[in-house]
Amino acid sequence: MAAYLITSTISTPVYGKLSDIYGRRRLLITCIVFFISTSLLCAVAQSLGQLIWFRALQCLAGGGLMALTQAVIADVVSPRERGRYQVYISAVWATASLCGPLVGGFAAQNLSWRWIFLINLPIGAVALWVCSNALRRLSPPVRAGTGRLDIIGMLLLAGTISVLLLALGWGGSVYAWRSFEILGLVSLGSVLLLLLIVHEHWARDPPLPPRVFLSSSYVANIIVSTLAATLMFTCLFTIPLYFQLARGVTPMQSGIYVVPFMLASAAGNVAGSRWGRHFGTMRGGLRIAAFLSFAGLTLLAVLPLNAPLWTVIIALILAGHGIGVSLIGSITSAQNALSAQDIGAGTGALLVLRSVGGAGGSTLAGAIIGSGLVAIRQTADGARAVAANSVQHDAPALADIAGSGLSAAGAHLGWNFAMVYGTAAALAAIAFVVALWMPNTLLRASLHSVPISKKLPSSRG
Repeated sequence: MAAYLITSTISTPVYGKLSDIYGRRRLLITCIVFFISTSLLCAVAQSLGQLIWFRALQCLAGGGLMALTQAVIADVVSPRERGRYQVYISAVWATASLCGPLVGGFAAQNLSWRWIFLINLPIGAVALWVCSNALRRLSPPVRAGTGRLDIIGMLLLAGTISVLLLALGWGGSVYAWRSFEILGLVSLGSVLLLLLIVHEHWARDPPLPPRVFLSSSYVANIIVSTLAATLMFTCLFTIPLYFQLARGVTPMQSGIYVVPFMLASAAGNVAGSRWGRHFGTMRGGLRIAAFLSFAGLTLLAVLPLNAPLWTVIIALILAGHGIGVSLIGSITSAQNALSAQDIGAGTGALLVLRSVGGAGGSTLAGAIIGSGLVAIRQTADGARAVAANSVQHDAPALADIAGSGLSAAGAHLGWNFAMVYGTAAALAAIAFVVALWMPNTLLRASLHSVPISKKLPSSRG
C-alpha cells in the first residue's frame, strides 16, 4: 500500500509536466502499455519482495493514468462542459471501488491471487485501443519541442513527496510520532520542500511552474480541492469504524452504512457539473458545498451515540454531497484558471495535493481514534490486544474486539469520534472561508485558454 501511494503520487506531477511538452495521447498510450506490462510482472511474481517492487513499478504508470485522463478532458472539452465528463470518471472510480474488492476477493478465493493482476490485461487492451483511436485528432501540445526536462526539480519533488508520505504512513504505526525517525523524516521533508521552492523559482522550466500559483483563482481552488480530499478520506476511513466501535454493528453492516455517503458523493459530482453548466461559474456551488460538508460533519460530531440512525444517515448524506460537489467543482475551476501550456503541470499539482491531503486525513483520524483504544485495551476482558497506534493500517482487526469491552469504553470512543468529525468540520469551515474569498471567475465556453496572467471576466455574486 505504501509503495502504491508513494510511487503513484510522485509520478503524477511528472507525467503532467511531460504531457505539456510531448503531448497527452502519446504519453497516455505509453502509460497504459507500461501498466499492462507491470500487471503481468505482478501476476508472475515468485516472492513477496518481487511483488512489492513490481507493484511499485505498476503504480508509476498508475500516477500517469490519473493525471493524464484529467488533462485530456481539458484538451477536448471546454471548462463549462468539463464537469459532465469528469462525472463519468468519478462514476467509474466509484463503481471500481465497490466492485473491485468483490471481484478481487472472488478471484483470490476461487482462482488465484494472480488473477487480481491478470484481469488488468484485457481491460488495459480495451483502454489502449480506445485511446489510440479516439485521441488521434487531439491537438498537439502548445509547447511541443520548446520544453526542457528539469531533472533536478523532478528529483527534489519526488524526494519531498516520498519523505513526507513516509512520515505520514509510519507515524504512530511503525514509529512513535515523537520518535527520532519521524522527526527526522519531517525535518528532511521540510528541507527538501524549501530547496524545491527555491529551485522552482530559478529553474528555466520547472515541473511545478511558479506562475500557475500567481492566479488567485487557481490557488483558492487547489486549497478547496485538498481540503475536500482530506474530508473524503477521513470519512471513508472512519465511517465503518464509527458504526462498528461506537454503535456496535457488525463489519458487514458497517460497510452497508458507507453506501449513503458514497451515493451522496456521487450525486454531488453530478450536481457540481450541472451547476457549472447552468451558472457558468463554480464559486457559488463551492460555497454551498463547503457549508453542507460543515453542517453534516458538525452533526456527526454533536450527535450522541444513542441518536436515531436516521439522523446519522442525514449527516452522512449532507457531508457526502458537499464533498462530491467540492471535488468536481474545484478541479473544473482550477483547470479553467490555467493557460493551455500549463494544464498538465497544474492538474498534476492539484492531484498530488489531493493525495497528500487524503493520506493526512486518514492518518490524523487514525491517531485520534487510536488514543481511544487505550480504554478498550484496559476494559476488554480477554479481548485481542490491538495496538492503538496501528488503527489507521489495521482497521479490520478492530472488529474482533469483544463487545463488552466496547460498551465499557463507549463514552470514551464517542468523544474520540466527536473530535475527529469536529476537526473535519473545522476544515470544511476553512474551505467555506476560502470559497468566500475566491474570485467569481467565469468558466470558458470554448477550449481557448488565456495566459495565466490575464483575468477572465467575472459575474456578480
